[in-house]
Amino acid sequence: MKTIFEAKATNTGGRSGHVESEDGLLDFPISMPTLKGKTDPKSTNPEELFAAAYSSCYGAGLQAVAKQHGIEDLGDFSVTATVSLNSEDEGFFLEAILDAYLPTVDKEMGETLMKDAHEICPYSKATRDNITVHLNLLLDE
Repeated sequence: MKTIFEAKATNTGGRSGHVESEDGLLDFPISMPTLKGKTDPKSTNPEELFAAAYSSCYGAGLQAVAKQHGIEDLGDFSVTATVSLNSEDEGFFLEAILDAYLPTVDKEMGETLMKDAHEICPYSKATRDNITVHLNLLLDE
């Protein structure tokens, strides 16, 4: 195994606390959202941070598999990750939705790229068989 990159962040106070990355670039208050939204609009939460990371990593996966399929340019593509914190009788669990807009490919190729990216993305690998992840290809009307 070869480590490519390491990131370090420290939380104090849990879901009602603060998180800061080692380099200081991330420096946020953390608060538990209510059903009506965040108690502090300038705060973030673990699900929001995970959504940002997952969408970025999955987007890079899409670019990598596109090249494997001979597609050099995905155009002005985007990936939106929605991460939900849910509860049931057994406790809390996460669920994720990945919505990808791939304007330079047709539906069939878009679905192939999404499936293939889900196989290689480190975040998808980490979540596999642990949380439900829904893949949605967004199409122009």
